[in-house]
Amino acid sequence: MRNPHAAHAFSDDDAAIATFLEDVAIPALLCSLVHMTGDPSWVRERPLRQLPSSSDYQCGLTPDEQADIRRRAQPVIAAYRARACEPVALADELLHEMMSFLAGTPLVGRLAAVMFEDMQFAGGDNRAVTWADEIPADVKAATPVVVIGCGESGILAGIRLAQAGLSFTIVEKNDGPGGTWWENRYPGARVDVGSHQYCYSFEPSDHWSRYYCEQPELRDYFATVLDKYALGAHCRFGTSVTSLEWDEPASLWHVSVLRPDGAAETIDARFVISAVGSLNLPHLPEIPGMESFAGPSFHSARWPADLDVSGTRFALIGAGASGFQLAPSIADQVAQLSIYQRTAQWMFPNPVYRTTVPAGDRWALRHLPYYARWFRFMMTYPGIAAGTASYRCDPDYDDADGAAVNEGNAARRDQLEAWIRSQLEGRPDLIDKSIPDYPAMGKRILQDDGFWLQGLRKPNVELVRIGIDRVVPDGVVTDDGVHRPADIICYATGFHHNDFLAPMTVIGRNRVSLREQWGDEPTAYLGVTVPNFPNLFCLYGPGTNLAHSSSLFFHSEFQMSHAMEVIHLVLTRGAHAAEVRRGAHDEYAAWHQSEISQLVWAHPSITHSHYKNPAGKVFTLSPWPIDQYWELTKVLDPDAYELR
Repeated sequence: MRNPHAAHAFSDDDAAIATFLEDVAIPALLCSLVHMTGDPSWVRERPLRQLPSSSDYQCGLTPDEQADIRRRAQPVIAAYRARACEPVALADELLHEMMSFLAGTPLVGRLAAVMFEDMQFAGGDNRAVTWADEIPADVKAATPVVVIGCGESGILAGIRLAQAGLSFTIVEKNDGPGGTWWENRYPGARVDVGSHQYCYSFEPSDHWSRYYCEQPELRDYFATVLDKYALGAHCRFGTSVTSLEWDEPASLWHVSVLRPDGAAETIDARFVISAVGSLNLPHLPEIPGMESFAGPSFHSARWPADLDVSGTRFALIGAGASGFQLAPSIADQVAQLSIYQRTAQWMFPNPVYRTTVPAGDRWALRHLPYYARWFRFMMTYPGIAAGTASYRCDPDYDDADGAAVNEGNAARRDQLEAWIRSQLEGRPDLIDKSIPDYPAMGKRILQDDGFWLQGLRKPNVELVRIGIDRVVPDGVVTDDGVHRPADIICYATGFHHNDFLAPMTVIGRNRVSLREQWGDEPTAYLGVTVPNFPNLFCLYGPGTNLAHSSSLFFHSEFQMSHAMEVIHLVLTRGAHAAEVRRGAHDEYAAWHQSEISQLVWAHPSITHSHYKNPAGKVFTLSPWPIDQYWELTKVLDPDAYELR
């Protein structure tokens, strides 16, 4: 069977190949040429001058160097085509050398291990469950599992459970798969992580049309994966989970749901996997008079399908990640756009943020052996390798005004501020409103290719940085008494990020309420398991959101592997339940708080952050470099769990 990551065969002629090569990332091409020839000289003849970035996928190679490589590559690709597109098998040692070539440094240790695993050189799925045959059929039959949510993590859970041969049901409140990418359909909605790493490691990333894909394509991706793995028969769409209750004598979870017709039902499960995500419960502000507004008003995640904004006076309340994408997408359609922003946002310039993947690069992703994997490596490695060092607060760094947390952070601030000033030159009013007063990277950093900042300059757009006093039937009144008329109000005000597993009621062992146990300080061992709640696994649980490094797909795959190892432990030990030991949980939770408190997101100058709880502590974010979290979740410590 052909390795899906080795790419598809092709018959394009030499002229077409020459045209396609004009668009490719040369460093990834060089690695692909080694697969075509078995000749490592392609990656040995010259070191790369820099790591790839969104502004230079060519890693500093000059135009002449690029042209020379394209010229020499064309006959090699033609010979590969004549050989029926069969790549040469390469030794692991050479593959590691090629990774070091792209990394610009010898790649060793756990960073090398996690990247090698992600590359999927052996084909298939390196993290697939392989122990299904170890479990007797009667044991598997008596082990039903409920997965809550059919977004990115829920679909992954279904794939792994199917590989294990377990019976499972995926319960999803929406009418289709995709989670946040099913719900968020506002104009301009797109991912802010590179598409080629925003996908499952085992699913080829050769199909994306844009470097940062828009919502419809992301929604379709999840639907395609759902169909490919035949998960539809396991899904119950339009069904909401209202409560979970642990039955200690039976070692079962009673999962209460509301069916599409509104009828209540209870599903029993040996294990429950919560894949509800963290961006699914819209947060609406408490502004006096909201209910009095006469026109359409809604949260950005509930954008009406038939809404026509043409010629309207549009009030956008909130300008974080969603508002940042939404505002410039409608600015040319509306008569007036008033953007109410509480806090200015840091952004970094990304020239390909809204760029279509060119035809030649798409061809290479689909047809040149392992090119797509090496391109994914290029997009992923720099962030993962950087870890969290640049986010760490330096206690010896002198910055009285709280504008930076270390020397590198100060330099980063200068770079980002220079970008903002360059885009808003001649508009000091907008510059004053747009430069944040907190350290760079301290809140979710946004990306801009000029779309947002240039959008602010439009004559029909006003950026309002004054607090809102009240909403009135025909508009919004700010704290200075100014009334701005509006026909439509959209609240792009985020989500209940700290309310994990909301709005379900979860009752564990000894009738303990999860909501009461957590309060404002949700914690979980590795972000996955919680004392007093046996056989319950959280994907995207407390302390696992990423504000650095890479996409959440990495975390989800690590977390799901950990959950499956615990399930395997239960089934092979003849037990019925596993619960994380209090000591293991508490030690991990204390370690997490010790680490996260030293990073920029916890800095006291960061206010109005959805990362923080009311006391100003961070329980949502991961402080771990990706390779460290991979190591923590890679091998199960059976002593961390009590079996019953």
